[in-house]
Amino acid sequence: MDKTKESCRAFVDALASSAPTPGGGGAAALAGALGTALGNMVGSLTVGKKKYAHVQEEIVALKAKCDALQGELLDQVEADEAGFLPLAKAYRIPKEDPDRERILEEATVAACAAPLRIMELCCEAIDCMAAFAAKGSRLALSDAGCGAVLCKAALQAASLNVFVNTATLHNRVLAEELNRKADRMLKEYCPLADGIFEEVRGNYL
Repeated sequence: MDKTKESCRAFVDALASSAPTPGGGGAAALAGALGTALGNMVGSLTVGKKKYAHVQEEIVALKAKCDALQGELLDQVEADEAGFLPLAKAYRIPKEDPDRERILEEATVAACAAPLRIMELCCEAIDCMAAFAAKGSRLALSDAGCGAVLCKAALQAASLNVFVNTATLHNRVLAEELNRKADRMLKEYCPLADGIFEEVRGNYL
């Protein structure tokens, strides 16, 4: 069941329960979608304003990109669940089963896919937040800052869902490759999101 079609309260209740999903990955995807939507709000308040006519074409393109990012991030809530449930099932395989380690390893690798994709999407969204903060309506500048903060949190949260899985992989070469990929995104985009926050904050102090 696509939990993004439930009410906000139902999603939060499910998140707080003992059910295996949604979990950190799904929450990260939703947070990223919310952050992206806040950036898109800046775009919506910019398009059509005479003061911003010189950036209208760029803002319209950014909005189209964010529409796609929002949709894919929401899709990752279900994708994360689909990636995690086979892993949860694999852990219940009896230890004496000769196929257990192979199945567990394959399921662990698969469970990394959605969190990594969430991270990639959040990086793209943070780039959009930077553009919205620089060129969007000054009346909605705080929303661009809020969007950057949420996307950064989603990026970090998703990374933990990568690291918790790579830590158990027997294939350490693959584990380190996935870790490096996640680390590169964190090192590049967390400072960028922080910079957007500080720039926006500086407008009000």
